[in-house]
Amino acid sequence: MTAHQEARRQQWFRAWFHRRSPDLVAMSLVLAGFLPRFFLAWFTFLNPDEILHYLLSDQASLRLAYQASLTSAHPPLMILFLYYWRVLGHAEWVLRLPSVLAGTTFCWISFLWLNKVANRSTALNGFALLLFSPSLIHLSSEVRQYAFLLCLSAAALYFLECAFSEKSARMMLLSFGALCLALLTHYSALIFALSVGIYALLRLYRGTEIEVAISWIGGQIVAVALCVFLYATHISLLKSSGQPLEIDTWLASSIYHPGRDHVVVFLLRTTIRLFHFLFSQGAVGVLGFLFFVIGVAGLWMGNPRFAAAPGKPSPRQLGLLLVLPFVINCSLALARLYPYGGTRHNAVLAGFAMSGIATGFSRWTDHGRWGRPLVLALALVVVVCNVFPTPTGAYIQPRNQSKKLMEESLQFLRQQIPPGSVLLTDNGGGLSLSYYLCHERVVQYELPFKPFLQSDCSDLHVVTPAPNFKNLPDRSVLSATPPYIRENPSTQVWFFQAGWIAGKEDMRRTLLQTGCRDPRKFGQNILLCQL
Repeated sequence: MTAHQEARRQQWFRAWFHRRSPDLVAMSLVLAGFLPRFFLAWFTFLNPDEILHYLLSDQASLRLAYQASLTSAHPPLMILFLYYWRVLGHAEWVLRLPSVLAGTTFCWISFLWLNKVANRSTALNGFALLLFSPSLIHLSSEVRQYAFLLCLSAAALYFLECAFSEKSARMMLLSFGALCLALLTHYSALIFALSVGIYALLRLYRGTEIEVAISWIGGQIVAVALCVFLYATHISLLKSSGQPLEIDTWLASSIYHPGRDHVVVFLLRTTIRLFHFLFSQGAVGVLGFLFFVIGVAGLWMGNPRFAAAPGKPSPRQLGLLLVLPFVINCSLALARLYPYGGTRHNAVLAGFAMSGIATGFSRWTDHGRWGRPLVLALALVVVVCNVFPTPTGAYIQPRNQSKKLMEESLQFLRQQIPPGSVLLTDNGGGLSLSYYLCHERVVQYELPFKPFLQSDCSDLHVVTPAPNFKNLPDRSVLSATPPYIRENPSTQVWFFQAGWIAGKEDMRRTLLQTGCRDPRKFGQNILLCQL
């Protein structure tokens, strides 16, 4: 073997080893991002929404679980998955483990996609932002649809990029398989589907293999058919059911009101709230928004570091992909169809937002003199966001969601409240009692609602009003006393609440007005009170 042949052999071996060896930096980040998600899943009690998902899945048959899923505002896939998963156990960490894994996998797939369409520094910056975003950590440690939505959406985008770069019809079919699963997981996947569909059309316009184009058209037809099926079997039924909608209550600030809001002010305010939500810090959110604008503007002006290569998107195509979901979501909010702002309902935008921020941030970190200090500054900012969060939307601080606090409240219920007493609660408190004390459902989620649901639970009589009652326990609700209380006037009546409402000041004022002079609090989000 000649020296030239030996040199080529060694060069090939080094290239093969580089491709096959693990990326130690990325793998270390994955482990560091997995741990806080798993810690929250282990340490905290289930919030009411998580319990509702579990109760919907806890049915005698798959058919009943599907029927129960139709009472929620989400597609059925998550409930059907939990129907099988609950066989492994119903402890908090067991129910949350799939979300923890899906949330971590989402970050990893997003890293692979960014590494494919951009460069390594951008990919690592975006990877770190996604892994340590406080809001994404919380969403990835809850029994909700969002971690699965993000993971499946990222997989659909990554396989789409592989289909174009490798001219592979098989990868295109995998992309649409992941997209259909995302559509079956959460309805905000429609925002993702429309954005990626427009992006793919632009990529197809540049030319590709006929098999890839046919696969894309076939996938579009299947996805549209799936949307029609979901509308006919679920969305249309929800619209005609008359159930109270979150979009008309606590999400009202995320919807445009023509007589109250100015369009420009509304869009700017809600966009800043969205970035605030991602970082759980207002000032950092504004800074993140500025980096996003810089990143997208740089791509649109033709960033030379993202010059189009065979099989890769052009900088303008990439910039359009990053901004399209925001444009679509803003349009839906202006049309009063879907919220836009600082809540979990816009989690589908997280991957695009962080990718845009990473693109803008890498314009400085790619320069040798400023790279390391800026990366250290980014790490410090991420730590501050997680240690001192000021989040938007519904939020319970982890120390107030400790399982120990829930155990202490249950111990008080069992030991201090006399048997036969009435335990009055609201929908959120009733969900917590269903999982932690009664071990059966003591809330209503199917129509028609009864004014009050009365249930026996561990020597207590639980009374839960219909979900459309508001401001429990105000005087209007207490005046509609359930028959059991009227027939047993000497019975002690207690009020129990666990969830987001218990931590609000107006709840404490209402309790004082209804005769509760000494509420027993377990943290800031669990309270008991004798009325």
